Amino acid sequence: MHEKLVIIGSGPAGLTAALYAARADLNPIVFEGLVAGGQLMITTDVENYPGFPDGILGPELMDQFRKQAERFGTRLHQVDVTEVDFSTRPFRINVGADEYTADAVIIATGASATWLGVPGEEKLTGKGVSACATCDGFFFRDKELIVVGGGDTAMEEALFLTKFASKVTIVHRRDELRASKIMAARAEANDKIEMRWNSIVTEIHGDDLVSGVTLEDTATGKSSEMAIDGVFVAIGHKPTTNLFVDKLDLDDNGYLIIADSGGTRTSVEGIFAAGDVADHIYRQAVTAAGTGCMAAIDAERWLAHQE
Repeated sequence: MHEKLVIIGSGPAGLTAALYAARADLNPIVFEGLVAGGQLMITTDVENYPGFPDGILGPELMDQFRKQAERFGTRLHQVDVTEVDFSTRPFRINVGADEYTADAVIIATGASATWLGVPGEEKLTGKGVSACATCDGFFFRDKELIVVGGGDTAMEEALFLTKFASKVTIVHRRDELRASKIMAARAEANDKIEMRWNSIVTEIHGDDLVSGVTLEDTATGKSSEMAIDGVFVAIGHKPTTNLFVDKLDLDDNGYLIIADSGGTRTSVEGIFAAGDVADHIYRQAVTAAGTGCMAAIDAERWLAHQE
């Protein structure tokens, strides 16, 4: 089956790309993945997406994205892409036993937070457990929080949260931070931030909302309880790029490298990237949607030039 444009991924980036591509008469097909909708599907209240002054549930917002893309003729398939071949044109995309070819491809497979994997974490995600301070910090005004991690991201999250929280404790498994000196110095100089060295979270407590955590001392092995209102996990994100190893240029952390500054073109001409799969800085729904728009326009112009 031959397609003019294939879009892989169905978060804000993939569905915005589909909307723009469909309106440009590119008749896109979107392979959503078996778990469709991206990270917003596990987000409760989204209050920072423009156009929704009262907020909207993450899954509800993604449903709106889908309906809008479908309205203009996007074909959505809730299946996983299992293999790609970008070495020749047309490009080859395998979905199980089915093979598709495409003149152009937009990759919007996103990224996911690295979680702790401790009891209580999954149950309380969106109920006091978060991996995005920018998304959820506002809900924790005058609360006491912990940030788990020791790198620059953890410091940035902690510093951002001090705008809202009464106190932020950084929980780190070692006795020194991995963060850059300037970020570590900023965190350590902030009166609202306290360091909890040589500690790991082994359990998160709460029924409907986070109420506390169990901490284990990595030096002594002793456990202690800590009452807390929220847990922010900042131990990294992993882009969903396993399919593209040795097919496209990736950076040291596995993110797709954008070949043209300010654009969406990857290392292979005719392959474009949008959203968190190529963005390790902003990681917001609105920026993902923006790059989805850019990728569709870039793909449309590239296809027109080929013709």
